[in-house]
Amino acid sequence: MVFITKPVINQIFKKIKKYNSIIIARHVSPDPDAIASQLALRDSIAETFPEKKVLAVGVGVAKFKSYGVLDKQDYSNIKDALLITLDVPNMSRVDGIENLNYKEIVNIDHHPKEDIKAVVEWNDVTCSSTCQMVAELIMDTRLVLNKKVAANLFLGMVSDSDRFLLKNTTAHTFEVAARLIRESELDFPVLYDKLYIRPFSEIKFQAYIINNLTIIDNAFAYIKINDDILKEYNVDAATVTNMINNFNFIDDFVVWCFVVNDVKNNQIKVSIRSRGPIVNVIANKYNGGGHKLASGCRPKTDEEVNKLLEELKNAAVEYISTEKVSE
Repeated sequence: MVFITKPVINQIFKKIKKYNSIIIARHVSPDPDAIASQLALRDSIAETFPEKKVLAVGVGVAKFKSYGVLDKQDYSNIKDALLITLDVPNMSRVDGIENLNYKEIVNIDHHPKEDIKAVVEWNDVTCSSTCQMVAELIMDTRLVLNKKVAANLFLGMVSDSDRFLLKNTTAHTFEVAARLIRESELDFPVLYDKLYIRPFSEIKFQAYIINNLTIIDNAFAYIKINDDILKEYNVDAATVTNMINNFNFIDDFVVWCFVVNDVKNNQIKVSIRSRGPIVNVIANKYNGGGHKLASGCRPKTDEEVNKLLEELKNAAVEYISTEKVSE
């Protein structure tokens, strides 16, 4: 099979070669795709150009520490850096760049484009993950692909496509995954433990969600989780977010969301999924965004949470009604 290098990939590589200081950032409250793409790109650039200062920044998540360690946000000796933003379309959700003096932005993302103004923009909503895009960038240039880099990229691809089950999985997704495995001689089956081995407390917590999920009109489902529940089951807010895809194939609703009160970070976090209704336009109203069928947001008050839930319910009910009429 012949792989054709996209012109934008060459443009990104030229920017990486040009700058001595490179900061790699992603969205707040990262998922495996965000963390894995960030660390993989940092490690690849650092291995290729050891003379460059390359930092992966943002708040870490204990659950994802096996992917690698993020860098300390010390920008005192950094000026006119290249900022590479990954897996995030809007500047307000870029994590860890406060007080950073950067000259240009390169953006690599598979979400619908929003307000990041990049000198080189690679935005492709047909890609299953940002890890897929970073894998192409590395394999189509002379950036180093070692087993550690390949492992992180593969895990990000598997996670964000929900094991290649979601609609944004294409033949090209499998081509990139196969090429990644082949070129790095990756023993990929052993990697799945990182994604799927979990403590029994998380299984019990998932049972709590199942038993307490509110389902409305066979269309919309939601649950509100407070800090006391997190402590009772010994889980954190990130655990809630990472469980939402487990409810993908339930016939009793088409939109579902988890609302968690993250006391540690003084935030209300909402994860939203859909099997039909467009939800990112709703999430955008409440300090969020994302994909059409998979989004997140951060309402500022309980009142905003209730308004959000009402909008999601209405969208789900309307979708179900429309589907019945068209049958």
